[in-house]
Amino acid sequence: MSISVTTWYLEQTSPADLSPAGEPPAEQDLRIVRSEVPSPEFSRFLHTAVGRHVNWTDRLTWSYAQWAAHLGRPGVETWVAYEHGTPAGFIELAAEADGSVEIVYFGLVPDFQGRRVGGHLLTYGTERAWDLAERWPDLARTKRVWLHTCSQDGPHAKANYERRGFRVYKTTVTEEPDVTAPGPWPGAGPTTAGAPAGE
Repeated sequence: MSISVTTWYLEQTSPADLSPAGEPPAEQDLRIVRSEVPSPEFSRFLHTAVGRHVNWTDRLTWSYAQWAAHLGRPGVETWVAYEHGTPAGFIELAAEADGSVEIVYFGLVPDFQGRRVGGHLLTYGTERAWDLAERWPDLARTKRVWLHTCSQDGPHAKANYERRGFRVYKTTVTEEPDVTAPGPWPGAGPTTAGAPAGE
């Protein structure tokens, strides 16, 4: 069985394109930290914890070696948002040879949605995409930041990107397999947390 998926490609071509979100209140104790030591275990956890609800399946078959090779590439960065010390979401950046930086993944663990985390994390991560070459002196200065989102992502994903100043430059429609991502463990997620077995 397949489903029709619309994919939107969005970009910024200048740091001035970024429209920052407001910061969460101080009592929320939200911190964004770069995961500087490549850790396949941690990155796979983030990928499944966030991606379970938006059907991220492309990396589920990656081996430990594939994760390690990807995370060890120059210009690949993972920035993690923590609320009171708990991972709330992440943004992954990947530099390209032409001076583009892709926001490869961005998302929140479902329990942290609607708490003013997403706009702030996207703002911060986009700023880090624009200044990425400052941390990787062998790479070209960033000339463009881009990403794609699709109709399987959260219902507010595209609007969030557009509010931050990203502009759609291409749209595609494809037929894709209807596959559900398993998440970090069977039954994970707020809709089943705490429910008796079998419900």
